[in-house]
Amino acid sequence: MTICVAGLWHLGTVTAACLASRGHQVVGYDHDAGTIEGLMRGHLPVAEPGLDALTREAVSNGRLRFTANAREAVSGADVIWITWDTPVDDEDRADVEAVMSRIDALLPPLRPGALVIVSSQLPVGSAARIEKRLAALQPSAAIDVVCSPENLRLGRAIDAFTKPERVVVGIRGDRVKSRVAMLLAPFTERIEWMSVESAEMTKHALNAFLATSVAFANEIAALSEQVGADALEVARGLKTDLRIGARAYLAPGASFAGGTLARDVTFLSERARALQVPVRLIPSVRESNEAHREWALRRLQTALGDVNGRTVAVWGLTYKPGTDTLRRSDSVALCHALAARGATTRVFDPAVRALPAAMSGFATLASSPTDAARGADAVVVGTEWPVFRDVSADDLVAAGAPLVVDASRFLAATLGADRRLRYVAVGSSAQ
Repeated sequence: MTICVAGLWHLGTVTAACLASRGHQVVGYDHDAGTIEGLMRGHLPVAEPGLDALTREAVSNGRLRFTANAREAVSGADVIWITWDTPVDDEDRADVEAVMSRIDALLPPLRPGALVIVSSQLPVGSAARIEKRLAALQPSAAIDVVCSPENLRLGRAIDAFTKPERVVVGIRGDRVKSRVAMLLAPFTERIEWMSVESAEMTKHALNAFLATSVAFANEIAALSEQVGADALEVARGLKTDLRIGARAYLAPGASFAGGTLARDVTFLSERARALQVPVRLIPSVRESNEAHREWALRRLQTALGDVNGRTVAVWGLTYKPGTDTLRRSDSVALCHALAARGATTRVFDPAVRALPAAMSGFATLASSPTDAARGADAVVVGTEWPVFRDVSADDLVAAGAPLVVDASRFLAATLGADRRLRYVAVGSSAQ
Protein backbone atom coordinates (compact mmCIF):
# COMPACT_ATOMS: atom_id res chain seq x y z
CA MET A 1 0.00 0.00 0.00
CA THR A 2 0.94 3.64 -0.41
CA ILE A 3 0.55 5.32 2.96
CA CYS A 4 0.81 8.94 4.00
CA VAL A 5 1.72 9.35 7.66
CA ALA A 6 0.66 12.87 8.61
CA GLY A 7 2.32 14.42 11.65
CA LEU A 8 5.96 13.56 12.27
CA TRP A 9 6.75 13.80 15.91
CA HIS A 10 7.15 10.73 18.16
CA LEU A 11 4.07 8.79 17.08
CA GLY A 12 4.39 9.72 13.42
CA THR A 13 8.08 8.93 12.96
CA VAL A 14 7.64 5.55 14.66
CA THR A 15 4.53 4.76 12.58
CA ALA A 16 6.20 5.76 9.31
CA ALA A 17 9.40 3.80 9.92
CA CYS A 18 7.58 0.67 11.12
CA LEU A 19 5.16 0.65 8.18
CA ALA A 20 8.04 1.11 5.73
CA SER A 21 9.97 -1.72 7.39
CA ARG A 22 7.14 -4.09 6.39
CA GLY A 23 7.29 -3.16 2.71
CA HIS A 24 4.76 -0.33 2.42
CA GLN A 25 5.56 2.78 0.41
CA VAL A 26 5.37 5.56 2.98
CA VAL A 27 5.29 9.32 2.58
CA GLY A 28 5.95 11.15 5.82
CA TYR A 29 4.18 14.50 5.83
CA ASP A 30 4.33 17.38 8.28
CA HIS A 31 3.17 20.97 7.96
CA ASP A 32 6.38 22.16 9.65
CA ALA A 33 9.07 22.66 7.02
CA GLY A 34 11.81 22.66 9.67
CA THR A 35 10.80 19.18 10.83
CA ILE A 36 10.88 17.90 7.25
CA GLU A 37 14.22 19.56 6.55
CA GLY A 38 15.71 17.91 9.62
CA LEU A 39 14.35 14.49 8.66
CA MET A 40 15.73 14.80 5.16
CA ARG A 41 19.15 15.48 6.70
CA GLY A 42 18.75 12.39 8.87
CA HIS A 43 17.91 14.22 12.10
CA LEU A 44 14.94 12.78 13.97
CA PRO A 45 12.83 15.21 16.03
CA VAL A 46 12.86 12.80 19.02
CA ALA A 47 15.09 10.15 20.55
CA GLU A 48 13.72 6.60 20.52
CA PRO A 49 15.85 3.43 20.76
CA GLY A 50 16.23 1.80 17.31
CA LEU A 51 14.25 4.46 15.45
CA ASP A 52 17.24 6.17 13.86
CA ALA A 53 18.51 2.96 12.27
CA LEU A 54 15.03 1.86 11.17
CA THR A 55 14.38 5.24 9.54
CA ARG A 56 17.76 5.33 7.77
CA GLU A 57 17.18 1.85 6.36
CA ALA A 58 13.68 2.74 5.11
CA VAL A 59 14.94 5.93 3.44
CA SER A 60 17.93 4.19 1.84
CA ASN A 61 15.81 1.42 0.29
CA GLY A 62 13.32 3.95 -1.08
CA ARG A 63 10.32 2.94 1.03
CA LEU A 64 10.19 6.15 3.04
CA ARG A 65 10.41 9.77 1.98
CA PHE A 66 9.37 13.08 3.52
CA THR A 67 7.54 16.16 2.28
CA ALA A 68 5.96 19.36 3.57
CA ASN A 69 3.61 19.54 0.56
CA ALA A 70 0.15 18.34 1.62
CA ARG A 71 -1.19 17.72 -1.88
CA GLU A 72 1.88 15.75 -2.89
CA ALA A 73 1.66 13.70 0.30
CA VAL A 74 -1.96 12.57 0.10
CA SER A 75 -3.10 12.74 -3.52
CA GLY A 76 -1.83 9.25 -4.43
CA ALA A 77 -2.15 7.61 -1.02
CA ASP A 78 -4.33 4.57 -0.33
CA VAL A 79 -4.18 5.30 3.40
CA ILE A 80 -3.77 8.58 5.29
CA TRP A 81 -2.65 7.83 8.84
CA ILE A 82 -3.19 10.81 11.16
CA THR A 83 -0.48 10.92 13.84
CA TRP A 84 -0.12 14.55 14.88
CA ASP A 85 0.68 15.02 18.54
CA THR A 86 -2.13 16.91 20.28
CA PRO A 87 -0.51 19.72 22.27
CA VAL A 88 -1.60 20.39 25.84
CA ASP A 89 -1.18 23.47 28.01
CA ASP A 90 -0.07 23.62 31.63
CA GLU A 91 -3.61 22.75 32.74
CA ASP A 92 -3.64 19.59 30.56
CA ARG A 93 -6.18 21.12 28.17
CA ALA A 94 -5.59 19.90 24.63
CA ASP A 95 -5.44 22.21 21.62
CA VAL A 96 -7.74 20.01 19.55
CA GLU A 97 -8.40 22.63 16.89
CA ALA A 98 -4.69 22.84 16.03
CA VAL A 99 -4.81 19.20 14.96
CA MET A 100 -8.25 19.38 13.34
CA SER A 101 -7.20 22.34 11.19
CA ARG A 102 -4.19 20.36 9.92
CA ILE A 103 -6.45 17.42 9.12
CA ASP A 104 -8.88 19.72 7.30
CA ALA A 105 -6.07 20.86 5.02
CA LEU A 106 -5.46 17.25 3.91
CA LEU A 107 -9.05 16.38 3.02
CA PRO A 108 -9.67 18.20 -0.30
CA PRO A 109 -7.00 16.33 -2.33
CA LEU A 110 -7.87 12.84 -1.02
CA ARG A 111 -8.59 10.40 -3.81
CA PRO A 112 -11.90 8.47 -3.90
CA GLY A 113 -11.75 5.24 -1.92
CA ALA A 114 -8.98 6.42 0.38
CA LEU A 115 -8.88 5.25 3.97
CA VAL A 116 -8.26 7.72 6.81
CA ILE A 117 -6.93 6.25 10.07
CA VAL A 118 -6.98 8.57 13.08
CA SER A 119 -4.44 7.76 15.81
CA SER A 120 -3.89 11.25 17.20
CA GLN A 121 -5.19 11.76 20.72
CA LEU A 122 -8.43 13.60 20.01
CA PRO A 123 -11.69 13.69 21.96
CA VAL A 124 -14.53 11.31 21.20
CA GLY A 125 -16.55 12.66 18.29
CA SER A 126 -13.53 13.84 16.32
CA ALA A 127 -13.80 11.10 13.69
CA ALA A 128 -17.43 12.06 13.12
CA ARG A 129 -16.31 15.67 12.59
CA ILE A 130 -13.86 14.50 9.93
CA GLU A 131 -16.57 12.40 8.26
CA LYS A 132 -18.91 15.38 8.18
CA ARG A 133 -16.22 17.54 6.62
CA LEU A 134 -15.46 14.88 4.00
CA ALA A 135 -19.13 14.50 3.15
CA ALA A 136 -19.32 18.22 2.39
CA LEU A 137 -16.12 18.24 0.32
CA GLN A 138 -16.49 14.96 -1.58
CA PRO A 139 -20.00 13.55 -1.12
CA SER A 140 -19.51 10.66 -3.57
CA ALA A 141 -15.87 9.79 -2.87
CA ALA A 142 -16.54 6.86 -0.47
CA ILE A 143 -13.67 7.81 1.85
CA ASP A 144 -13.74 5.81 5.08
CA VAL A 145 -12.61 7.13 8.45
CA VAL A 146 -11.53 4.67 11.15
CA CYS A 147 -10.09 5.21 14.61
CA SER A 148 -7.09 3.25 15.90
CA PRO A 149 -5.93 4.95 19.10
CA GLU A 150 -2.19 5.35 19.48
CA ASN A 151 -0.31 2.77 21.53
CA LEU A 152 2.93 4.73 21.86
CA ARG A 153 5.27 3.52 24.62
CA LEU A 154 8.17 5.93 24.92
CA GLY A 155 11.47 4.08 25.09
CA ARG A 156 10.06 0.91 23.49
CA ALA A 157 7.83 2.37 20.83
CA ILE A 158 9.04 0.14 17.98
CA ASP A 159 8.20 -3.05 19.86
CA ALA A 160 4.83 -1.59 20.86
CA PHE A 161 4.00 -0.90 17.20
CA THR A 162 5.43 -4.04 15.59
CA LYS A 163 4.48 -6.52 18.33
CA PRO A 164 1.37 -5.12 20.01
CA GLU A 165 -0.65 -7.06 22.58
CA ARG A 166 -3.68 -6.07 20.53
CA VAL A 167 -4.84 -3.17 18.36
CA VAL A 168 -8.12 -1.35 18.90
CA VAL A 169 -9.86 -0.35 15.66
CA GLY A 170 -13.15 1.51 15.36
CA ILE A 171 -15.01 1.17 12.05
CA ARG A 172 -18.39 1.91 10.44
CA GLY A 173 -19.69 -1.51 9.44
CA ASP A 174 -17.58 -4.25 7.82
CA ARG A 175 -16.73 -2.56 4.53
CA VAL A 176 -13.22 -1.55 5.54
CA LYS A 177 -12.44 -4.44 7.88
CA SER A 178 -10.48 -6.47 5.34
CA ARG A 179 -8.39 -3.46 4.28
CA VAL A 180 -7.45 -2.61 7.84
CA ALA A 181 -6.74 -6.26 8.67
CA MET A 182 -4.44 -6.54 5.64
CA LEU A 183 -2.62 -3.35 6.65
CA LEU A 184 -2.04 -4.63 10.18
CA ALA A 185 -1.33 -8.26 9.22
CA PRO A 186 2.49 -7.87 9.36
CA PHE A 187 2.16 -6.77 12.98
CA THR A 188 -0.79 -8.60 14.55
CA GLU A 189 -4.02 -10.49 13.96
CA ARG A 190 -5.33 -9.53 17.42
CA ILE A 191 -7.64 -6.70 16.52
CA GLU A 192 -10.41 -5.50 18.81
CA TRP A 193 -13.12 -4.37 16.35
CA MET A 194 -15.69 -1.90 17.61
CA SER A 195 -17.54 1.24 16.63
CA VAL A 196 -15.58 4.42 15.96
CA GLU A 197 -16.93 6.16 19.05
CA SER A 198 -16.20 3.11 21.20
CA ALA A 199 -12.60 3.10 19.99
CA GLU A 200 -12.24 6.80 20.80
CA MET A 201 -13.77 6.28 24.23
CA THR A 202 -11.60 3.21 24.88
CA LYS A 203 -8.47 5.34 24.67
CA HIS A 204 -9.91 7.92 27.07
CA ALA A 205 -11.08 5.21 29.45
CA LEU A 206 -7.78 3.31 29.37
CA ASN A 207 -5.65 6.35 30.16
CA ALA A 208 -8.11 7.59 32.78
CA PHE A 209 -8.06 4.17 34.45
CA LEU A 210 -4.26 4.10 34.50
CA ALA A 211 -4.17 7.64 35.82
CA THR A 212 -6.69 6.75 38.54
CA SER A 213 -4.57 3.75 39.54
CA VAL A 214 -1.44 5.90 39.85
CA ALA A 215 -3.22 8.55 41.89
CA PHE A 216 -4.85 5.90 44.10
CA ALA A 217 -1.55 4.13 44.78
CA ASN A 218 0.15 7.39 45.71
CA GLU A 219 -2.64 8.46 48.06
CA ILE A 220 -2.35 5.07 49.81
CA ALA A 221 1.42 5.67 49.91
CA ALA A 222 0.99 9.10 51.50
CA LEU A 223 -1.09 7.53 54.28
CA SER A 224 1.38 4.66 54.62
CA GLU A 225 4.22 7.10 55.27
CA GLN A 226 2.34 8.44 58.26
CA VAL A 227 1.19 5.17 59.86
CA GLY A 228 4.31 3.03 59.53
CA ALA A 229 3.11 0.87 56.62
CA ASP A 230 5.22 0.16 53.54
CA ALA A 231 3.22 1.07 50.43
CA LEU A 232 5.33 -1.27 48.28
CA GLU A 233 4.18 -4.19 50.42
CA VAL A 234 0.61 -2.92 50.20
CA ALA A 235 0.93 -2.81 46.41
CA ARG A 236 2.15 -6.41 46.42
CA GLY A 237 -0.88 -7.37 48.45
CA LEU A 238 -3.14 -5.75 45.88
CA LYS A 239 -1.41 -7.11 42.77
CA THR A 240 -1.47 -10.70 44.03
CA ASP A 241 -5.26 -10.51 44.22
CA LEU A 242 -6.57 -12.03 41.00
CA ARG A 243 -9.22 -9.34 40.76
CA ILE A 244 -6.48 -6.77 40.21
CA GLY A 245 -3.40 -8.49 38.77
CA ALA A 246 0.39 -8.22 38.66
CA ARG A 247 0.58 -5.57 35.94
CA ALA A 248 -1.74 -3.05 37.58
CA TYR A 249 -0.55 0.56 37.80
CA LEU A 250 -0.49 0.38 41.59
CA ALA A 251 3.18 0.88 42.44
CA PRO A 252 3.79 3.82 44.78
CA GLY A 253 6.14 6.32 43.19
CA ALA A 254 6.22 9.42 41.05
CA SER A 255 3.14 11.15 39.71
CA PHE A 256 2.12 10.57 36.11
CA ALA A 257 3.52 13.23 33.81
CA GLY A 258 4.12 14.01 30.15
CA GLY A 259 0.53 15.00 29.34
CA THR A 260 -0.75 11.72 27.88
CA LEU A 261 -2.75 10.36 30.83
CA ALA A 262 -3.73 13.81 32.06
CA ARG A 263 -4.98 14.78 28.59
CA ASP A 264 -7.55 11.97 28.57
CA VAL A 265 -8.62 12.67 32.14
CA THR A 266 -9.24 16.25 31.04
CA PHE A 267 -11.05 15.15 27.85
CA LEU A 268 -13.49 13.07 29.90
CA SER A 269 -13.93 15.75 32.56
CA GLU A 270 -14.69 18.43 29.98
CA ARG A 271 -17.08 16.22 28.03
CA ALA A 272 -18.93 15.27 31.22
CA ARG A 273 -19.24 18.95 32.14
CA ALA A 274 -20.53 19.83 28.66
CA LEU A 275 -23.08 17.02 28.75
CA GLN A 276 -24.02 17.78 32.36
CA VAL A 277 -23.12 14.26 33.47
CA PRO A 278 -22.41 14.36 37.23
CA VAL A 279 -19.03 12.59 37.40
CA ARG A 280 -16.91 13.15 40.51
CA LEU A 281 -14.10 10.58 40.47
CA ILE A 282 -12.47 11.36 37.11
CA PRO A 283 -11.97 15.12 37.64
CA SER A 284 -10.47 14.45 41.09
CA VAL A 285 -7.73 12.25 39.62
CA ARG A 286 -5.88 15.20 38.13
CA GLU A 287 -6.21 17.17 41.38
CA SER A 288 -4.76 14.25 43.35
CA ASN A 289 -1.90 13.85 40.88
CA GLU A 290 -1.04 17.55 40.94
CA ALA A 291 -0.77 17.40 44.73
CA HIS A 292 1.54 14.39 44.49
CA ARG A 293 3.83 16.15 42.00
CA GLU A 294 5.14 18.15 44.97
CA TRP A 295 6.10 15.04 46.98
CA ALA A 296 9.86 15.36 46.33
CA LEU A 297 9.83 19.03 47.28
CA ARG A 298 7.92 18.29 50.49
CA ARG A 299 10.35 15.54 51.49
CA LEU A 300 13.36 17.73 50.75
CA GLN A 301 11.92 20.51 52.89
CA THR A 302 11.17 18.05 55.72
CA ALA A 303 14.63 16.48 55.59
CA LEU A 304 16.67 19.65 55.11
CA GLY A 305 14.57 22.01 57.17
CA ASP A 306 14.88 24.76 54.58
CA VAL A 307 16.04 24.47 50.97
CA ASN A 308 17.11 28.11 50.76
CA GLY A 309 20.84 28.20 49.98
CA ARG A 310 20.99 24.42 49.51
CA THR A 311 22.30 22.54 46.50
CA VAL A 312 20.25 19.65 45.13
CA ALA A 313 21.51 17.16 42.56
CA VAL A 314 18.78 16.03 40.16
CA TRP A 315 19.46 12.78 38.33
CA GLY A 316 17.36 12.75 35.19
CA LEU A 317 15.34 15.49 33.51
CA THR A 318 13.50 13.67 30.74
CA TYR A 319 9.87 12.61 30.95
CA LYS A 320 10.99 8.95 31.10
CA PRO A 321 14.10 6.89 30.23
CA GLY A 322 14.70 6.09 26.58
CA THR A 323 13.59 9.49 25.30
CA ASP A 324 14.87 13.06 25.25
CA THR A 325 11.41 14.57 25.79
CA LEU A 326 11.28 17.22 28.52
CA ARG A 327 7.64 18.22 28.04
CA ARG A 328 5.75 18.18 31.35
CA SER A 329 8.76 16.66 33.13
CA ASP A 330 8.38 16.50 36.91
CA SER A 331 12.14 16.93 37.25
CA VAL A 332 12.06 20.22 35.37
CA ALA A 333 9.14 21.37 37.53
CA LEU A 334 11.08 20.41 40.67
CA CYS A 335 14.11 22.44 39.58
CA HIS A 336 11.92 25.50 39.09
CA ALA A 337 10.21 24.97 42.46
CA LEU A 338 13.57 24.67 44.22
CA ALA A 339 14.84 27.82 42.50
CA ALA A 340 11.77 29.74 43.66
CA ARG A 341 12.74 28.78 47.23
CA GLY A 342 16.38 29.83 46.92
CA ALA A 343 18.02 26.51 46.08
CA THR A 344 20.38 25.72 43.22
CA THR A 345 20.42 22.50 41.24
CA ARG A 346 23.03 20.45 39.45
CA VAL A 347 21.55 18.18 36.83
CA PHE A 348 22.71 15.09 34.97
CA ASP A 349 20.75 13.28 32.28
CA PRO A 350 22.39 11.03 29.65
CA ALA A 351 19.96 12.25 26.96
CA VAL A 352 20.24 15.99 27.68
CA ARG A 353 23.06 17.93 26.02
CA ALA A 354 21.94 21.40 27.10
CA LEU A 355 19.56 22.71 29.73
CA PRO A 356 16.43 24.60 28.69
CA ALA A 357 17.07 28.32 28.55
CA ALA A 358 14.59 28.94 31.37
CA MET A 359 16.83 26.94 33.75
CA SER A 360 20.09 28.70 32.93
CA GLY A 361 19.98 31.10 35.88
CA PHE A 362 19.73 28.52 38.66
CA ALA A 363 20.83 25.12 37.33
CA THR A 364 24.03 23.70 35.88
CA LEU A 365 24.52 20.60 33.76
CA ALA A 366 26.95 18.08 35.24
CA SER A 367 29.10 15.63 33.31
CA SER A 368 28.14 12.56 35.36
CA PRO A 369 25.88 11.50 38.23
CA THR A 370 28.71 11.71 40.74
CA ASP A 371 29.74 15.12 39.39
CA ALA A 372 26.19 16.34 40.01
CA ALA A 373 26.19 14.88 43.54
CA ARG A 374 29.55 16.32 44.60
CA GLY A 375 28.95 18.55 47.63
CA ALA A 376 25.16 18.45 47.21
CA ASP A 377 22.86 18.41 50.20
CA ALA A 378 20.61 15.85 48.52
CA VAL A 379 20.22 13.74 45.37
CA VAL A 380 16.79 13.41 43.77
CA VAL A 381 16.21 10.56 41.31
CA GLY A 382 14.03 12.15 38.66
CA THR A 383 14.27 9.72 35.73
CA GLU A 384 15.01 6.02 36.04
CA TRP A 385 18.02 5.79 33.71
CA PRO A 386 19.92 2.47 34.18
CA VAL A 387 23.25 4.36 34.38
CA PHE A 388 22.28 5.58 37.86
CA ARG A 389 22.51 2.00 39.14
CA ASP A 390 26.24 2.11 38.44
CA VAL A 391 26.69 4.64 41.25
CA SER A 392 27.50 2.94 44.55
CA ALA A 393 26.84 4.07 48.09
CA ASP A 394 30.62 4.52 48.43
CA ASP A 395 30.53 6.93 45.48
CA LEU A 396 27.81 9.05 47.09
CA VAL A 397 29.46 9.06 50.50
CA ALA A 398 32.71 10.20 48.88
CA ALA A 399 30.79 12.90 47.00
CA GLY A 400 29.36 14.16 50.28
CA ALA A 401 25.68 13.73 49.37
CA PRO A 402 23.98 12.20 52.45
CA LEU A 403 20.32 12.26 51.34
CA VAL A 404 18.74 10.33 48.43
CA VAL A 405 15.15 11.07 47.45
CA ASP A 406 13.98 8.28 45.14
CA ALA A 407 10.20 8.30 44.62
CA SER A 408 9.84 4.89 42.96
CA ARG A 409 12.67 3.07 44.81
CA PHE A 410 14.59 2.66 41.59
CA LEU A 411 17.91 2.58 43.46
CA ALA A 412 16.72 0.66 46.52
CA ALA A 413 19.04 -2.27 45.77
CA THR A 414 22.17 -0.16 45.31
CA LEU A 415 21.62 2.73 47.74
CA GLY A 416 18.58 2.01 49.88
CA ALA A 417 20.17 -0.39 52.37
CA ASP A 418 23.34 1.58 53.17
CA ARG A 419 23.05 3.17 56.61
CA ARG A 420 25.50 5.92 55.70
CA LEU A 421 22.83 7.41 53.46
CA ARG A 422 19.36 8.63 54.29
CA TYR A 423 17.13 7.04 51.66
CA VAL A 424 13.60 8.40 51.21
CA ALA A 425 10.94 6.83 48.95
CA VAL A 426 7.22 7.25 48.34
CA GLY A 427 5.15 5.20 50.74
CA SER A 428 7.92 4.36 53.18
CA SER A 429 8.22 5.73 56.68
CA ALA A 430 11.74 4.32 57.09
CA GLN A 431 14.65 6.73 57.78
